[in-house]
Amino acid sequence: MKALILAAGRGERMRPLTDHAPKPLLPVRGKPLIEWHLEALARAGVREVVVNTAWLEEQFPAALGDGSRWGVSIRYSMEGRDHGGALDIAGGVAKALPWLGEAFWVVSGDIFAPDFDFSAAAAERFERSGRLAHLWLVPNPPYHPGGDFGIDANGLAQRDVPDRLTWASFGLYRAALFDGVAPGTVAPLLPQLLRGIAQGRVSAERYLGRWENVGTPAQLEALNHEG
Repeated sequence: MKALILAAGRGERMRPLTDHAPKPLLPVRGKPLIEWHLEALARAGVREVVVNTAWLEEQFPAALGDGSRWGVSIRYSMEGRDHGGALDIAGGVAKALPWLGEAFWVVSGDIFAPDFDFSAAAAERFERSGRLAHLWLVPNPPYHPGGDFGIDANGLAQRDVPDRLTWASFGLYRAALFDGVAPGTVAPLLPQLLRGIAQGRVSAERYLGRWENVGTPAQLEALNHEG
């Protein structure tokens, strides 16, 4: 199975660090944030990775090359060059679909989750399930107390429930989820997920491993002091 790493955003909360470098290229414990994902994907047997880019996008090929040092092949979906800026999540996926196939991983490049397993078994279960998406959810961080989705007794994602968790920015997706999103248009992910949830075709599970949405310079500094 292939994977898309989302790396197109501006990273406003991380300024001034992101005035000169894209957030996924900022170092955590001696290597760029995005490299943690590349290593984990390679360990799980993923061999083809798409990285979508926009802000300071010329730095990604210079830093990551063709991916061969991690045992993967990297393609770059250059939204800045082709469309003048980032296309948001669903728009970015729609542009990259020709390189991703019918089912694929998507992960945000600014998440630190060093123990997450891009499990081949999980990918195979998802492919067989016929579902449109499978999401990993984490306990709500202080900056997002209301969460995003709940999980019902059948393992399906729900939106309008009181005990919601936060989307971890890891997921498995099917190309059909993005039907109607024209390549090259700006489109958020939530409307696509809500459509899939209404159809009972989005599943979810809790992720209990280490997880940080690295959003501010102070968070980045704290992670580096831990190491």
